Amino acid sequence: MDSSFKNRLEAMKITPSAEMMRQFALYHAFLIQKNAVMNLTAITDETEVYQKHFLDSLSLIRAFTPENHTILDVGSGAGFPSLPLKIVYPHLKITIIDSLEKRIRFLGELVELLGLKDVTLIHGRAEEFKPINSYDLVTARAVARLNILTELCLPFVKQQGLFVAMKSVGFESELLEALPAIQKLGGVVAEKIIYPIDSEMNHALIVIRKIRMTEEKYPRSYSQIKKKPL
Repeated sequence: MDSSFKNRLEAMKITPSAEMMRQFALYHAFLIQKNAVMNLTAITDETEVYQKHFLDSLSLIRAFTPENHTILDVGSGAGFPSLPLKIVYPHLKITIIDSLEKRIRFLGELVELLGLKDVTLIHGRAEEFKPINSYDLVTARAVARLNILTELCLPFVKQQGLFVAMKSVGFESELLEALPAIQKLGGVVAEKIIYPIDSEMNHALIVIRKIRMTEEKYPRSYSQIKKKPL
């Protein structure tokens, strides 16, 4: 596993250190241990965890340059995509918000185990989170349809920052449906990046740039968002 993972990292222009490899191995072992009682992921095979969780998370760097960014990860679940990014780019300042307290507890234990700094964990719902127009990058992976996800994420992006939605291919109808929300909340679609997960599967990054501040009334309550998407 080590050599193929290292090769994939190097192909992404990431130089894997011994410490990084140790942290990813710890991450995998802890995820599998806790998954037995918490149902964190349906993917448990080691090769698939490295490929479909770790490498997929790191594919986010196709959309942004990982400098001194503040990143908000909405509905992170088991820490994807933000914690693999934090392992590789320790200078990133990460905030994770998740509605399930047991997942936040898991992430707290994981962050401590991996020795990660500058990671803030928040138990709560994104629509109740208030620092809008604040983050360089906001991202979410497999959380909701894009028209709903846009209102849960784009308000928190600072002007000229990015909201990057991680999606499977076949996202075009979702994107079309989400265009009114993107425009209303101050965003514009900057690019769509298709990338391979394995020999049979592609994923997509929908990159939305914030060109205008979002009004403070957003995001609305989840019931309003779901009942009447923008």
